[in-house]
Amino acid sequence: MAYATLDDLKGRLDWDLDEDELRIAKAALEDASDLAAEYGRDWPQDRVPRLVRTLVLKAVTRYLRNPHGYTQSRAGDETLTWSDIGRDAGTIHFTREEIRLLAELAGRRPGLTSVVVSAWSSKIRPGAAGTVPVDYAGGDRFPLFADDRGPW
Repeated sequence: MAYATLDDLKGRLDWDLDEDELRIAKAALEDASDLAAEYGRDWPQDRVPRLVRTLVLKAVTRYLRNPHGYTQSRAGDETLTWSDIGRDAGTIHFTREEIRLLAELAGRRPGLTSVVVSAWSSKIRPGAAGTVPVDYAGGDRFPLFADDRGPW
C-alpha cells in the first residue's frame, strides 16, 4: 500500500527513471508510506491527506537522488560534503519536522497533562484538597498544599 503513485513521483524528478530505478522507486514509495503510517496513523489509501502524500514524495525523492548515501563527493581537487544528511543517508527517512507534521496530522499532539492519581481502592473525598492520606499511627491526613492556601 503506497500513499503516492509512481506518476506522482515522476512529476517531481528531473530525469526519467530506468527499469531498475522504477522497481526501487515503487518499493521506496511503499516503505515511505509504511513509515508515514508509523509516525502518523494508518490512513485509508483513498483518503490520505494531501500533506502526507507530499511528505512521502519528498522522502522518496530525497532517497532517489542519493540512494547510496554519499555524504562526500570529490572531483579533482574539489571536495563537496553534505553534513546535514547524517546517519540517515541512503535510507528512506523523514526529518524531525516531517515527523512532527505527521504526528499532528494524525491528531497526536505532544505536551503535558495533569491527571488525578490515587492509591488502589482509595476514594478521593471532596474537600480533602490540600492533604494526603498517611499510613502511620494516628492516620491523620498530612497537609500538602498545591496552591496559595498553604502555610508557606
